[in-house]
Amino acid sequence: MKIAVDAMGADYGPGPVIEGVVMALSDYPEYEFVLVGHSAKLPFYLEKYGIAGHPRISIVHAETVCEMSEPSTIALHAKKDSSITTCARLLKAKEVDAMVTPGHTGATVAATKVLVRTLPGIDRPALAASLPLKRGGRFILMDAGANTECTPVNIVQFAIMGEVYAQYLFQLETPRVSLLSVGGEDIKGNDLTKESFKLLEQREQLNFVGNVEADVIFEDVADVLVTDGFSGNVMLKGIEGLARSTMYWLKRVLSKNALRLAGAMLAKNAFIELRSLGDADDIGGAPLLGINGICIIGHGSSSPRAVRSAIRVAGECVTFGLNERITARLNATGSNTAELEHELADAKK
Repeated sequence: MKIAVDAMGADYGPGPVIEGVVMALSDYPEYEFVLVGHSAKLPFYLEKYGIAGHPRISIVHAETVCEMSEPSTIALHAKKDSSITTCARLLKAKEVDAMVTPGHTGATVAATKVLVRTLPGIDRPALAASLPLKRGGRFILMDAGANTECTPVNIVQFAIMGEVYAQYLFQLETPRVSLLSVGGEDIKGNDLTKESFKLLEQREQLNFVGNVEADVIFEDVADVLVTDGFSGNVMLKGIEGLARSTMYWLKRVLSKNALRLAGAMLAKNAFIELRSLGDADDIGGAPLLGINGICIIGHGSSSPRAVRSAIRVAGECVTFGLNERITARLNATGSNTAELEHELADAKK
């Protein structure tokens, strides 16, 4: 198993990424790593972390880095020699089995879609984010931000891809799939959700449980929550912001007097546990499902543990045959792009 790792794209430079690779070297002796980044800068970090000259480490030079403030298309135009684009080229050429990047999400989506291409029958790739449930466990949000505009065809394919990923991640045979909307009834929502509902309902092999409103998504009502990338990303960012605000409010009210502060100190471990409930380091990142290869996109501020986990997930997705299973499921449910577009056209006659 050979995995390309974008060593330059993280917010804090190569250090946390290389440290995560060091952990993975120990944990996964069957993996080889191609570190993609500036060949004059990376050796310093290999020396620092004691893996210079390691037989399972190689470096592929990438001159530039896609900065977070730059547009998504930068990887295809001004920075064709970026670490993200170079990883995508390695994946396209089958020189690696998977790629992991904590870099620019938009640039990664653009580079992989154009260079690696989508799986046969898939119109667009989507980001699969894993979120915690109220009483334990997790669910998958599809799409978490790869596509700001979607069609019913995309929504159905996101559901199929999310179902297969949930089979791997949660070890479920028939994951429950739901559609994010403003009401539980099929008549609620906009044109996109109404048309998507009809198509999803017609896929009898899919365990589609209907519409779900945003206020109950943490109540274990579904294993896969499907929506367009714009709504998904807005919802995801809103959840992250609310979590930060809640922790701030707790600190503020608990520090108003000495008695509350003493109680807070006694409950310190409980607060640490509370914070850890939203910790995604054990998953490491969101897979970009639907491209013709395995790509895991981590957070820009990924910790070494998150990088190690992203590497593990990338390798397990390859071993699981994730893309082969997605293609087979797409065909079994009649959910190729051409088939879905034909269904939509017939419904409008």
